[in-house]
Amino acid sequence: MEITVIGAGLAGCEAAWQAAQNGADVTLCEMKPRKFSTAHHSAGFAELVCSNSLRAERLETAAGLLKEEMRRLGSLIIACADESRVPAGGALAVDRDAFSGLVTQKIRSHARIRVIEGEIEELPREGLRIAATGPLTSEALSQSIARVCAAACHDIGEPQLHFYDAAAPVVERASIDMEKAYFAARYGRGGDDYINCPLTREEYEAFLHELLHAGMAELHGFDEQRPQVFEGCMPVEVMAARGHDTLLFGPLRPVGLRDPRTGAEPFAVVQLRQDDAAASLYNLVGFQTHLKFPEQRRVFSMIPALANAQFARYGVMHRNTYLNSPALLDCFYRLRAEPSLYFAGQITGVEGYIESASSGLLAGLNCARQARGLKPIDFTASTACGALAHYISSPQLRGFQPMNINFGLIAPPVTHEKIRGRRQKYELTARNALEALDAAARDSQFFD
Repeated sequence: MEITVIGAGLAGCEAAWQAAQNGADVTLCEMKPRKFSTAHHSAGFAELVCSNSLRAERLETAAGLLKEEMRRLGSLIIACADESRVPAGGALAVDRDAFSGLVTQKIRSHARIRVIEGEIEELPREGLRIAATGPLTSEALSQSIARVCAAACHDIGEPQLHFYDAAAPVVERASIDMEKAYFAARYGRGGDDYINCPLTREEYEAFLHELLHAGMAELHGFDEQRPQVFEGCMPVEVMAARGHDTLLFGPLRPVGLRDPRTGAEPFAVVQLRQDDAAASLYNLVGFQTHLKFPEQRRVFSMIPALANAQFARYGVMHRNTYLNSPALLDCFYRLRAEPSLYFAGQITGVEGYIESASSGLLAGLNCARQARGLKPIDFTASTACGALAHYISSPQLRGFQPMNINFGLIAPPVTHEKIRGRRQKYELTARNALEALDAAARDSQFFD
């Protein structure tokens, strides 16, 4: 059976490669060079638009672990990155043109992959399909995807294809100083659903001053087309600039959040909301931002309970298109209501180069297995690639936003070892993840 892959970015190329390597005939559809998005300029596949770095290599980092898992599964993207790497300390960085050229050459020369150039405006309705159209999916195809998603979830009263401009920072639960924070929901509604980080008047004044004078991230050309910001996505620094007390009536509003230790309401309070099913990650409610990443760490660490916070994801303000994946997709990146249709890449809600390629790897691999009548492989949340897939497909998630890989998503190992420090914990998690990955691959006869 033939598989159609739409989009020749990192996810689409990885999906096409994995499907072809696992015995499927693949048609890869790419609109370049006949049409370019506002962010793309090269005719080559797997074009790196922003950074040339695929982030850290060390196994005790989540990004390093994910790359090692992908190497073991025969990733095209990681193989080409390794071959085109440039010096970058402990990171895997590449020569953009060499990397894209390698990916393009390997895809175009594969005996089982046929490339068709030209824009696809409508999702194919028959056969096995993988949509890997990226965060800047064309308007016509976006509408087609939206129609399919709406039909799949006709009983859910919320849009299933989002166009978002904002995401708040996410911190690791273990790094929050609970001596300076407390659990509570506003007016006691919903129990102790939020972690609350109080500030005194003096702390608020200092925080506000630094927030208003912090450095802003640069806009990309395609962002400048949309200078207006929706009120619901207002950057916290823009809100603060509207007046001294604006934040006190917005995300730092203390009303109804009495500190159970004192019985008093604080002058200001930052609320943190659980961001994953394991309660290992919390996002800063209402803290969408366009500050530079180092500035986010500096300014947001002025919140006393977050003085030593470890950021799993920084806040961003940019244009993106992504699915409400928890309501739509399963852990194999398939549409639950239509399991012959897979999605891959940033449109699924994974964020980052290697995360996108990872989703393409799993989608391509399991789509090919479906074509052969085999069961899909679930690498489980004990692995980095499986943890991403389970995160984006977790039905209980609300307020879903894209996410990079981080150790907060990966199920920790059960161990009787005494763990000393974060580094040892991450090393044990990585070792357990690779063992789980190898076991899942062996059980499915992936290596045969």
